[in-house]
Amino acid sequence: MKKDLLNVYELTLADFDMIFNNSVRLKKALREGKPHASLKGKTLGMIFDKSSTRTRISFEVGIYQLGGIALYLNSRDTQIGRGETIADSARMMSRYLNGIMIRTYAQATVEELAAAATIPVINGLTDLQHPCQILGDLFTIKEKKGTYEGLKIAYIGDGNNIANTWIDAAARLPFELALACPEGYDPDARILARGMKEAKEGITLYRDPLEAAQKADILYTDVWASMGQEAEQEERKKVFKYYQINKKVLKEARKDVLVMHCLPAHRGEEIAADVIDGPHSVVIDEAENRLHVQKAIMEILL
Repeated sequence: MKKDLLNVYELTLADFDMIFNNSVRLKKALREGKPHASLKGKTLGMIFDKSSTRTRISFEVGIYQLGGIALYLNSRDTQIGRGETIADSARMMSRYLNGIMIRTYAQATVEELAAAATIPVINGLTDLQHPCQILGDLFTIKEKKGTYEGLKIAYIGDGNNIANTWIDAAARLPFELALACPEGYDPDARILARGMKEAKEGITLYRDPLEAAQKADILYTDVWASMGQEAEQEERKKVFKYYQINKKVLKEARKDVLVMHCLPAHRGEEIAADVIDGPHSVVIDEAENRLHVQKAIMEILL
């Protein structure tokens, strides 16, 4: 595996297997109460430009369970917020820390940080990519279905960082991806074109969510307005009103379909309450698995 985790597109099949196999082992050890302090004495710096629940808790708890410690670094409270360059910060932090996790806006910021740092950098989220989330999702699918190979994953909603990362995953792994996005809200054009060219099982972009959901093994959605898009909330509600995972969409999918959401969820908007809280939903298991997968990532990289 490369020094950093910036996106899933750069991972090999062996990397995916290593992450998921380690996740199984670490989850089992935690459930059985067995010590697994493989990162004793290691320190992870966590830079946050965006607020967080799951990312902060799972990384902070995860490295603690592995025997290390985490430092919460809000960019507003550090010299980064006062104009220190990303490169200088990266070189300095490399002398203090064993790894950096960053949750920020621009993908370029993460890439600049990784280029200058001599320690591993983990992308905790950008506006373009969310690799830790999709790795946790794939691990959940593998856990629930036995495999992701040959399955159809239908993503319904905004062509955001989650959609982009699903496309990158489909370019590397043998599953079919169907996307349903309103016109004007497509995934990143470069990522989509590359994915459509390279995906082994195919990637299709639809305008009709019912069409995308047909015979899907997984139904997946995300909020209609991500962080930083709050001013567009009301307009997006109008545009996306048809792009809700509800019982009508559920009927198009397979009878044993899994419903997934990266959370936080807005019940009654992108997903109906009776679906996210219903028998097909695995959203809490999915959220838990962020912990186990990120522990595996940190163990491998640090």
